[in-house]
Amino acid sequence: MLFASDWSAAQIFYSITEEADKGTVVGNLAKDLNVNVRDLQTRNLNIVSGHSKRYFEANFKTGELYVSERIDREELCLNTVKCTLNIEAIMSDPVVHKRIEVVINDVNDNAPTFVEKYFSVNISESSPAGERFLLPLAVDADSGSNSVKTYKLSVNEYFSLDVQSGGEHSASAELVLLKALDREEKKRLYVSIFLCLVSVHAVILSQCMVVNYGGSVLSMDQQRYVVKPFFCTPSHQL
Repeated sequence: MLFASDWSAAQIFYSITEEADKGTVVGNLAKDLNVNVRDLQTRNLNIVSGHSKRYFEANFKTGELYVSERIDREELCLNTVKCTLNIEAIMSDPVVHKRIEVVINDVNDNAPTFVEKYFSVNISESSPAGERFLLPLAVDADSGSNSVKTYKLSVNEYFSLDVQSGGEHSASAELVLLKALDREEKKRLYVSIFLCLVSVHAVILSQCMVVNYGGSVLSMDQQRYVVKPFFCTPSHQL
């Protein structure tokens, strides 16, 4: 709770997208308070918030509530599905306390990334087909429909990808071995994992898969493996 107050039974609800320009109108406060615009000033309307920043102010000439500070949803509500700012409109003569809830809608302003740009998966030559290997999760500060929705795997004959939907949260993925690996046939495999949003440009991360032989791990080099970006559209074929 942001501050102590006797809330009125009724409540006003607004919504606004994060990063909205200063001056963006949130709602007609005078109308929703059921008062004349001129009464806002004569009755000393005050917008109270428990935050250090005053994100909203009232325009006494128009009666509108507007954005007065830049709103960063990830700064306010990191990793939450719903983000709200609770404020209160206080008027005197007679005294009125009205609670206002402003829902902050997410915009896709953060690129998803892996914590480490490159990582290795060590797989024994004796590993059977069907064995699974959990992949590191991608990190995305955006939520809901703007978070990572799926992963794609570059074309290869050894692995498939099992993606688990995260619902409102980011998806996760496991690497599935399709057939046993033969060190004499191929010592090292390079495949790429693609992070996909919905109909949005993808972010590319390269993963190096290293095959073990006789219990010893092959040494890793620092070779750079670059893949050109693509679009995660339903018709796209990797």
